[in-house]
Amino acid sequence: MGYRPTPPYHVAVPTVPPFLTAALLGALLAACGLPLPWSFLSPLPLAFALAFAARAGTPRQVAGRLWWAAGVQSAVHLWWLTAFLAKLFGSPVMGTLAIALYALEGTFFAGMAWLVARAFRTPLARVWGLAGGWVLLEWLRFLGPLAFPWPSLGYTLLPTPALQIADLGGVLLGSVLVAATAASLVSLRWGSHRPHALLTFTWLAALAYGITRLPGEGPVQPVLALRTTFDSFGRATQYVSPEQQLEAQRRLSSARTPGELVIWSETALTASRSTTFFPSFPAPGISGLGTPQGEIPRRNSVIGIDAAGQLTTRSEKARLVPFGEYFPLYGPLRPAYGLIERTLGFELTPIPAAQTLTPLTLGGVAYGAYVCYDSVFPWVARQLANKGARLLVNPSNDGWYDGWGVQQHFMMGRVRAIETRRWLVRSVNDGVAGAVDDLGRPVQTLERGEGAVHVRPRLLSGQTLYMRLGDLPALLLAGALLLYAARLERRSR
Repeated sequence: MGYRPTPPYHVAVPTVPPFLTAALLGALLAACGLPLPWSFLSPLPLAFALAFAARAGTPRQVAGRLWWAAGVQSAVHLWWLTAFLAKLFGSPVMGTLAIALYALEGTFFAGMAWLVARAFRTPLARVWGLAGGWVLLEWLRFLGPLAFPWPSLGYTLLPTPALQIADLGGVLLGSVLVAATAASLVSLRWGSHRPHALLTFTWLAALAYGITRLPGEGPVQPVLALRTTFDSFGRATQYVSPEQQLEAQRRLSSARTPGELVIWSETALTASRSTTFFPSFPAPGISGLGTPQGEIPRRNSVIGIDAAGQLTTRSEKARLVPFGEYFPLYGPLRPAYGLIERTLGFELTPIPAAQTLTPLTLGGVAYGAYVCYDSVFPWVARQLANKGARLLVNPSNDGWYDGWGVQQHFMMGRVRAIETRRWLVRSVNDGVAGAVDDLGRPVQTLERGEGAVHVRPRLLSGQTLYMRLGDLPALLLAGALLLYAARLERRSR
């Protein structure tokens, strides 16, 4: 009986749906984001995401793939927002409301991808077009009533010296480097070596620039920064009274030494707008100021108080939190807002934003003070530094955040110090209190528990290229990526 070969068996391998692949790539991109120490690897998953989207057949398919990738990236990067909403409404089910934000983020990227895919037909041109479009979209996310620039690519370079280039073109210049690196990796994989060689040189130049930056020299201004642990929901509903907050903060401030400036957190003081004398504050110093419950309009201010307890200067919060401090489409969405108001137990009233930004002046020194959410908008610190601020001060309340949100907020704020080459001091409720030097390095911080931090920031002056030109260098380079995409498209015909 002869040998009879066994017939081959073909195992059917299930095809992974494109939306699932795109979602996985978005999750990988978020897994290379802040606050994780390996965030500098972000060009790798971004390269896969851009390549996968670019190889789709139609503009609609390109848009769909990037919608899934960007939406899931937002969901993973901002998972703490889901936890916040669940806590806010007292039900885990209500945390799913965050899905609307994640979907909106995905929609913005899908719209950009559709335009790029309409303009460019070849996959490689699309990759470079998507890279340039990504940066331009990040810039647009700094603007408008729904501005939310939280997961910008440039921040992922923070663990490396390369992000010192932010003093040349802001965090957006870092986004250009990440996006262009991702596109060059795709080019290398698809047989085009020249862009990758150029990006390798650019990385070496950025790292060399970062390594050779030195801290600035200037006079020391001793500061006492506080970290409190009040329940943010209790503060909003007056369950934690202004008197209780005042007592705790005065107790912590008793550690103040002669010559120290005292800084309190966002809305640490409560008083009517007409109040100009604050005898209970351990002056001189800077404090966040809120309005008493029921007073309309609500205010979220930061004030300077001299040694006599007199208000010297005041500034309002520049960028309000959408759906938290102002309420888009309040009329048409009145039933939904009404449900939220009944759940929270108080009426949602908007806060007027600052019309102009002015540093606070104490003892002849200008302080660039901005409130909480302002810290993720580079133009706020830039304007204050351009108006003479020698030290950045960020009173904040991070008690609304959970998990990654607290660290992300602090780490993004560190980049403001790099962009302006100013020290930054933070006094916070339930966040990271302390100081960051002009290279963006945490110098002395307190991340847990109640306490006071003695810091010695330097008062610096001078003007960085970013302070002069803003985002213009990054926008020009993003435009160059689109022009390169157009060139690739023409060469393919």
